[in-house]
Amino acid sequence: MRFQDAENTAPRQPSLAEQRARQQAEAERQQREIEQAEAAQKTESRRKLLIGSGVAVGLVGFIAGFYVVAMPEQVTAHCVDENGTIVDDDYCDDDYASNHGGYHSSSSNIVFLPSPGGGDDYRQYRYNYGGSGSIGDTVRGGSFSRPSNAEIRTNSGRTVQRGGFGVSSGSFGKGGGS
Repeated sequence: MRFQDAENTAPRQPSLAEQRARQQAEAERQQREIEQAEAAQKTESRRKLLIGSGVAVGLVGFIAGFYVVAMPEQVTAHCVDENGTIVDDDYCDDDYASNHGGYHSSSSNIVFLPSPGGGDDYRQYRYNYGGSGSIGDTVRGGSFSRPSNAEIRTNSGRTVQRGGFGVSSGSFGKGGGS
């Protein structure tokens, strides 16, 4: 073998097989770069999608929680006499009371109607909220305090109070509300 001086020696031309191997290696390198760029783009898109999905799920959860909290409770009101016996809903209505010689005490939310026998004797009627029973039965459970943020309906379907934000109570026996 002879000594080759780098300054005076000209490099030989690569063979056809070497040229093809170099071209194939270059094509594979370019393909890997393209695949890596696509994978990085997919990863970035997936990350943005996951972040966006997380925000959307959080927002939906917040709105659902808001509606659960804001949704008024549904309560049934039973008109009862002074003994706790459930009577017709008309007896607790202001208009009915005033048309039959009775009156409504706004401080105690009690409707007073004259006794069927006449005279100065008055019977008391008021709503029981959340109790159970039917006309003629003694009410079971419930309270005489009107619940706030509740939609209150009587047995006959009349709305006593509409619930939700901004609840304002109207007169005792009429459908007040927002």
